[in-house]
Amino acid sequence: MEYAAILMFVVVCLVLLLGYPVAFSLAGTALLFAGVGMALDVFDPAFLTALPSRLYGVVNNQTLLAVPLFVFMGAMLERSKIAENLLNAMSLLFGRFHGGLGISVILVGALLAASTGIVGATVVTMGLLSLPTMLKRGYSPAFSSGIICATGTLGQIIPPSIALVLLGDVLSNAYQKAQLDMGIFSPETVSVGDLFAGAVVPGLILVGFYILYCLVLAVVKPDIMPRLEAEDIEKLTRDQSVPALMLSALLPPLLLMVAVLGSILLGFATPTEAAGVGAMGATLLALAQKKLTRENLKAVMQSTTKITAMVFMILIGASLFSLVFRGFGGEELVHGFFQQMPGGVVGATLIVMLVIFLLGFILDFIEITFVVVPIVAPVLLAMGLDPIWLGIMIAINLQTSFLTPPFGFALFYLRGVAAKSVRTADIYRGVIPFIAMQLVLLIALAVWPELVTWLPELMYK
Repeated sequence: MEYAAILMFVVVCLVLLLGYPVAFSLAGTALLFAGVGMALDVFDPAFLTALPSRLYGVVNNQTLLAVPLFVFMGAMLERSKIAENLLNAMSLLFGRFHGGLGISVILVGALLAASTGIVGATVVTMGLLSLPTMLKRGYSPAFSSGIICATGTLGQIIPPSIALVLLGDVLSNAYQKAQLDMGIFSPETVSVGDLFAGAVVPGLILVGFYILYCLVLAVVKPDIMPRLEAEDIEKLTRDQSVPALMLSALLPPLLLMVAVLGSILLGFATPTEAAGVGAMGATLLALAQKKLTRENLKAVMQSTTKITAMVFMILIGASLFSLVFRGFGGEELVHGFFQQMPGGVVGATLIVMLVIFLLGFILDFIEITFVVVPIVAPVLLAMGLDPIWLGIMIAINLQTSFLTPPFGFALFYLRGVAAKSVRTADIYRGVIPFIAMQLVLLIALAVWPELVTWLPELMYK
């Protein structure tokens, strides 16, 4: 009966590869296996009676309320030309040097990641704004593509991130389950704020890696990263002076970041409350930029509704899938597999990270978060892993899979908006150094977990 759980997992992956909607693939596969299992008298229908309470818990979850608010904030910022103004300001600041435009793209991508938290939106926005500019000014197509894809995926790890919001909710449930399995009755949970705090240092390290790579390449191969010409700088400063352009471009997003992330890290607001502040702040910024038109507001609200509906439908499908998976004894099978694995907790963690990395080729982070993490996280947490460290490791792992050829989602996003002169091979070749940097960061966090746990511990001392 336990092997039916493995077969169910394999079938749902195959159905997803055929292109069927994720939420209905999860729910449909689960119902099909549950029906066959009941017919063969190998599945207890009592497991399905827990579904209404599961769904009520989803609807009543205050943490998940942050999802539509952060999505709204990101979509509104995307429409308010914040990215374009930032790129112009950063180009003025660094464009006079070899590699300066590349550094500008990294910093703008990091600021957008900290403002929007949505990978697809960041990659597409940066691809439309900066890729034509970089190519026109003589930058290598491979480097330009790689740096845009890599900085776009920073939204996966730099808070406030939708991925961390969803991971926080899933890991909180997994941590409570692991505590109960060990006979520990504790009200302690894993909050989204903990994950946001844990992600700050790794996110800054990753941005530092990217900038360092850009500087080294500018010294070694300055011909593929030319500096801005005098006429380009003159065009940027035609309407505003340099200080005025820098102030108007940098101040609004920085204030929004401080209001959202600062209020969470300093304990003034929950992630849901801070998301509300962020949504309101993004709307005021759009109003100040004269971009709060009826058409833009309609597009933002439609985008928010679509993404939120998708997330919650997947969550409902994943809840049904996990109930049926548990009914077939899948959790016991996974637990036994990890317990018998050589290397103990280290071996189990390596296997989980490898599986998540490979699944990242074919599944989106939302599916992995709702389907895979609830299965493996309780077992790993019961083996003594820190939940915040595990959450950040999973987030960075998923970020790496976003970049890895040939199925990385960020590569598809950029391919969709890149000019035909940029070959797919250029995009694939360009992301390889950035994948290596992310793997180095994963190894560093495995060796020094304090890089993740230091800030959360400092906040709650």
